[in-house]
Amino acid sequence: MSTTADRLATAYFDAIAALCQVTPKGWYAERGTARAGITHAGLASLNGVFDLTTDPDLESLDELATEVARQIPHWSIIVRGAASAAVVDLAARHGLRGRSVMPFLACATDDIAFRPDPPRRTPVRRVGATENDTYTDALTESFEAPEGAFGSLMGGAVLDTDGITGYLAEESDRPVGTALGMLTSGVIGVFNIGVVPSARGRGLGRTLTETVLRDGIAAGADAAYLHTSPMGRPLYESMGFVLVENWTMFATQ
Repeated sequence: MSTTADRLATAYFDAIAALCQVTPKGWYAERGTARAGITHAGLASLNGVFDLTTDPDLESLDELATEVARQIPHWSIIVRGAASAAVVDLAARHGLRGRSVMPFLACATDDIAFRPDPPRRTPVRRVGATENDTYTDALTESFEAPEGAFGSLMGGAVLDTDGITGYLAEESDRPVGTALGMLTSGVIGVFNIGVVPSARGRGLGRTLTETVLRDGIAAGADAAYLHTSPMGRPLYESMGFVLVENWTMFATQ
């Protein structure tokens, strides 16, 4: 790839900062190379303490972890790469003993493998803030999350914010898939790719991903990144994405 892991990671953290600063209940702070963002969604990964580097600033991480823990019960510490013993101890002191791996994949836009002749597409359209409730309901169903899990994450002016674009796929006027593109520093982040159970297995996840990528390229992006689940990873790798780093997330068990 023509881009560095540091640039891609910074673009991701910039996207999280932008989201936390515009979502209705969001909070954001920085200490040294550490950052903290709270969305008040009910998912630990959406309320976290991070470090931009592969050599975390432990003192700043600790300070921000203390601040975040005072504000919300479900939160996480996320570091790039494998966690050192010092980070493991720090997380444990804050009650975060559950550990998981977050594969961070990326691709230069010139290397993305778009389908030359895609199948007949389910219509995908952009959505604005007036439809944030519809988008949130579709997101919840697509990820099979508990009702209210995303809270007001996509509320307020989020979907009208420059650099943030929400998408809905629809069949018979019913939302069946979601996507979110976040453009920071010339890099497009792919988020919220989800398809409701009844519409899976027909390539809709790829259609949504390609839509985000094409719009990001049109807006000037020269690289793209995403985090993936084991189920989604083969799809993204078939599109040209490669593993850049495995990140480590600590949360309550």
